[in-house]
Amino acid sequence: MERWREGRVAVPGGNVWYGVAGDGLPGVPLLVVHGGPGISHDYLENLAVLGDERPVVFYDQLGSGRSDRPEATDLWTVERFVEELACLRREAGLPEMHVLGQSWGAMLVAAYLAESREGVRSVIFSGPALSASRFAADQETHVAVLPSAVRETLQRCRDQEDYASDAYQNAMQVFYRRHVCRLDPWPEALERTFSAMNPTVYLYMWGPSEFDPLGTLRDADYTSVLPTLRFPVLFTCGEFDEATPETTAYYCSQTPGAEMAVLEGTSHVHHLEAPEKFLALVRAFLRRAEG
Repeated sequence: MERWREGRVAVPGGNVWYGVAGDGLPGVPLLVVHGGPGISHDYLENLAVLGDERPVVFYDQLGSGRSDRPEATDLWTVERFVEELACLRREAGLPEMHVLGQSWGAMLVAAYLAESREGVRSVIFSGPALSASRFAADQETHVAVLPSAVRETLQRCRDQEDYASDAYQNAMQVFYRRHVCRLDPWPEALERTFSAMNPTVYLYMWGPSEFDPLGTLRDADYTSVLPTLRFPVLFTCGEFDEATPETTAYYCSQTPGAEMAVLEGTSHVHHLEAPEKFLALVRAFLRRAEG
């Protein structure tokens, strides 16, 4: 894309990569915060088309993608990721910004807003994982209606803590193709994200699977931030999203004046499954927020 800029910024623990689509355009920039933890921004790169009217800033969190991958586990804390985001904001020159957080990225954005919201014009929580316990409970609901053979395989492997076996991974694929991405084949950008995943960060912070939050985030809950937000907020999710419409509606109900959109027939990466609808939704929301 034209007007593209990229660089690296020093953060606690190493250096992170960032890229800006639409660099230099006059609109209020949009900062895109990816999910994981431990995956890259690549699966969100189609948001770069919004760079035709504003800068759109992407980055790979430390430990993922094109950023450094240190091994020290004491770096994998929400507090350090919040500080990282603040460093990036200074380096990329974002005195004012909109923010989009997807999945774990929504939790990270909420944690950031608990510390600072100066210059934040609006927030989009996409497929939000704001409460670990709610997110895990929703996955158990999804698992309960999987085919019996898949459920039995998942339960047996979980009981035996056998998360690396082909049987477990094959059963997980059934879940992923219902609730993470329903496209067949998966988009290349999503495949690229999963192939570059850093499982060490994901395992340490979340756990061995989407339904087993045994890591440091197991008690994380940032829903208390929502009632304090005083700028435009949009929640999005897919009809079959890991972040269920019911839970997303609860988050929306806790946020003054917030809007919510459910994209029919889609799941967790609804921005890839229904890109035209999602991008039009985001574009219109950003324009309203600035108006």
